[in-house]
Amino acid sequence: MKIAFTHNLRLTDAEEEAEFDTAETVNAIAAALMSCGHAVEKIEVSGPASHLAARIEAFAPDLIFNTAEGKRGRAREAFYPALFEELGFPYTGSDAYVLTVTLDKALTKLVLAREGVDTPKSRLVTARDLPALEKMEGSLGVPVPCIVKPNYEGSSKGIGDESVARDWRSMRALVEKLVKQYPNGVLVEEFIPGVDVTVPFIEGLGEEGVMTPVEYVIESAARSKYNIYDYRLKNTDAQRVTVRCPAELPRDQLQRVKAISKTVVRTLGMRDVGRIDFRLGDDGRIYFLEVNALPSLEPGASLFAAAKRESLSYEQTIDRVVKSAAVRWGLHRPSEAPPARKRVDQLRVGFTFNMKRVDSKGGNDAEAEYDPPETIDAIRSAIESLGHEVVPLEANSSLPQELNEAKVDLVFNIAEGLSGRNREAQVPALCELVGIPYTGSDSATLALALDKALCKRILRQHGILTPEFQVMVTGREKLNASLASKFPLIVKPNAEGSSKGIASTGVVDDEPGLRNAVKELIERYRQPALVEEYISGREFTVGLLGDKRPRVLPPMEICFKDKQKQRPVYDYEIKQEWEKHVYYECPAKVTPVDSRNIERAARETFQALDCRDVARIDLRMSASGQVYVLEVNPLPGLTPDYSDLVLIAKAAGLDYRTLIAEILAGGLKRLREKRRADRPQSTERKLDGKRPAPLPEASS
Repeated sequence: MKIAFTHNLRLTDAEEEAEFDTAETVNAIAAALMSCGHAVEKIEVSGPASHLAARIEAFAPDLIFNTAEGKRGRAREAFYPALFEELGFPYTGSDAYVLTVTLDKALTKLVLAREGVDTPKSRLVTARDLPALEKMEGSLGVPVPCIVKPNYEGSSKGIGDESVARDWRSMRALVEKLVKQYPNGVLVEEFIPGVDVTVPFIEGLGEEGVMTPVEYVIESAARSKYNIYDYRLKNTDAQRVTVRCPAELPRDQLQRVKAISKTVVRTLGMRDVGRIDFRLGDDGRIYFLEVNALPSLEPGASLFAAAKRESLSYEQTIDRVVKSAAVRWGLHRPSEAPPARKRVDQLRVGFTFNMKRVDSKGGNDAEAEYDPPETIDAIRSAIESLGHEVVPLEANSSLPQELNEAKVDLVFNIAEGLSGRNREAQVPALCELVGIPYTGSDSATLALALDKALCKRILRQHGILTPEFQVMVTGREKLNASLASKFPLIVKPNAEGSSKGIASTGVVDDEPGLRNAVKELIERYRQPALVEEYISGREFTVGLLGDKRPRVLPPMEICFKDKQKQRPVYDYEIKQEWEKHVYYECPAKVTPVDSRNIERAARETFQALDCRDVARIDLRMSASGQVYVLEVNPLPGLTPDYSDLVLIAKAAGLDYRTLIAEILAGGLKRLREKRRADRPQSTERKLDGKRPAPLPEASS
C-alpha cells in the first residue's frame, strides 16, 4: 500500500516536545512499514493544516499511519484524525472522539467509573476555579497524600516526586503553581502507594486486543521517592528503566487487570493500538489511571515487550497495526492484497532554472546565484521520485517559446533571472502571463525581496525591526544623520543575492572609508549601494515552508570559528569555503524567549512580503536580545548537504526529497484551484422546467 506516515518530530529536549517522536523512532517506524512492502511518505505535520492537506492529497495514500500528537489545545490529538476523515483518507488508530476523551484524564475516569472501573478519587481544577479555591479550606474532597498533575498532557509531563502533596496546604500551593503552567486544568488525585503496570492493546492480538500486562523495572538508585514512573524516568533517565513482560503479579491479579482492560477498550471504543495504565496498590486493589490512545512506538517500548511475547518482531507489530486499520476501513481482508487506490494523474512539471557554468570559488561571482548541474539533477530526481514527469527549462531568452510549447501542468521554479533588479520576477511573471501555476512566491514578492531597500521599507511599515539604512546612487549623497552616529556601517549591493558584493572589507568605521566602499560597489555592480547599520551579535537564518500561516523551521546559528574577529560577516568568500570559517548549530542554542522572538520575526517577515511555499530569513540578534531582519530570500538555495535551507530542513527531520515535496505542495494546491476555476459552470437554460444538475467534479 501507499502509506503516509504523519508524525510530530522531536527536535529538542524541551518538555513541550516530550510527546513527539524522535528521529530514531520516526526512522524505525518508516523502515518497519517499508520492510512490509509498503511505499512510505514521511509527513511531519507541523505548520498550517492547508499545507498538510495539500501534502496528503498530492501523495494520495491508501492509508495514513498516524502518530501525530498536535501542539496546542485540549483536542490537539483529535485534530489530525478529524482532518483525515474530512479529506476522505483511512488512518490507523482511534478516531477523533476517542482521542479527545482519552487526553482528558478527568473525563476518562468519569466515563469508566460509570462502568464500575475503580479509579483514585480526584477533582479537576482549572484557572477559573482559582478565585473560589482561595476561599475554600481543606483538601477539595480528595484524600491526602494526593498527586497533582496536568489533566491534558501525556508522557508524564508535569509529574514527579514534587507532584505529591502530603497535606492540604502543600496541595493547594502545588495546584496554584501548576494551574499557572497548565491553565486548561490540573487533576488533583488520591495518591496510591504501590507500583505502575501498563497493559498494551493491539487490535486482533491477545484477548480482544488486550495483551499481557507489563511492569517497569527501575534501578534502585534511580527509583523515585514515591515509586512513580514519572517524567524524569521517561526522559532524562530512560536508560535506567527496563520493561518486564509478564509483570510479576499473582495470576489472579494479572487476570483482573486484563479483564478491566477489556472493559476500558470496549467502553472507550479504542481501535488498532493503545496503552492502559494502572496503579496496583499495596493493598492489592487495582486502580485505573489513564489511557494513551497514541502510545509510544519507539523500539523497546512496553507495547513491543508484550508483542515479543506473542513472537512478533518490531516490524511485525507495526504491520499488525496497519492490517487492523486496513480491515476496519475495508481496504482488504487479512488474506488478500489491498486493492490499488485510484492513481493520481502524472503531471508534467516544468522545471525552470539558471545553470551555473562559472566556478564561483575562483572569485568570479557573476553567476553566484545560479545553480550547479548537481543541484539541478538532484531537484529533478526528487520531483520524478514523487511520480511526475519533469521538463527541464533553462530560464534564458528562449524560455517564453519553450514554456509555451512544453504544455506543462505546473512549474517548479528556482530561476534567478538574467538581469535587472526584477530578474527574479521574470519567470513567475511569464507563468502568470500564460496561466501556468508555479511554486514559490509571486513576481511582486520576488521583485520586492531582491531590492533590499524596498524590502526594508515594507518591513518597517509592518513594525518589523531592521537595521537603519540609506541607498546611495552615486556615492556623493549626504550621509543621513540617523547613520552618521552609528558607525561601523556595512556596504552591500542593493539588488544582489547569494552574498554577492558582501565582504568583511565592506564594514567601515568612518565616512571616507564609507565613500570608497560605496564607489567601488557602484562601479563593480552597476547599481545603487545599500549603506546599513552594522549589527553586532549572533547571526541566524530561518527557513519557512507553507503559505499564509507558514511552518517555521528551527533557527540555525552561523557560528564563526575565528573568535578574534570583532565584526564577522557571513560573506561571499566564507560561503565558498564555509568549513574553514564557520560551523552551524541547528536548532540554535537559544533561550525559549529568544527562540520565540526569532520565530516571530521570521514569520511576520514572511507574511509582510506575502511569501509563498518557501523562504529563508537572515537575522541578527543584538546583545540586548533585539532581533533584526537583515535579508529575505524567497528563492533560497537547494543544493544538497550545502545550502542553508537544506541543512535546516535536515535538522528538522526533512530529507531532501521531502523538502522538495513540501515546496511542490504549494504549487499543486494552486493547480487544483485553477482546475476547479476552469471547470465549465452549469448554464441557466432550463430542462423540463428545471435547471440542469451541476456537472460532476473532474478528478485532478
